[in-house]
Amino acid sequence: QVQLVESGGGSVQAGGSLRLSCAASGYTYSRFFMGWFRQAPGQEREGVALIYTGGGSTDYADSVKGRFTISRDNAKITVYLQMNNLKPEDTAMYYCAAIKIGGGSWSRGDFRYWGLGTQVTVSS
Repeated sequence: QVQLVESGGGSVQAGGSLRLSCAASGYTYSRFFMGWFRQAPGQEREGVALIYTGGGSTDYADSVKGRFTISRDNAKITVYLQMNNLKPEDTAMYYCAAIKIGGGSWSRGDFRYWGLGTQVTVSS
């Protein structure tokens, strides 16, 4: 049974930082894509960042480039999202996803496994 468990969310003031973690278990894969997505109330889900556990290549949404950094610890099968200079518009539920499905853009969110999410709230 594959499970993804997010942690690290919370409430911060604008300009602050948070580090999200996504711990994975139950995998038999050694190299795969993992991503962070977010969804604010009344808005569509948005792809935030992507990492390939095999080589570490990454991709980011334009809205977070230069502020967020995705990384991984393959030994722990854990992916992190370091979020700096947070803005009120970053407020959302953040979800971790793994095992990309199909050949479309990762930002579409076609992933096989999802966590339950962790809330990030940024106040002005």
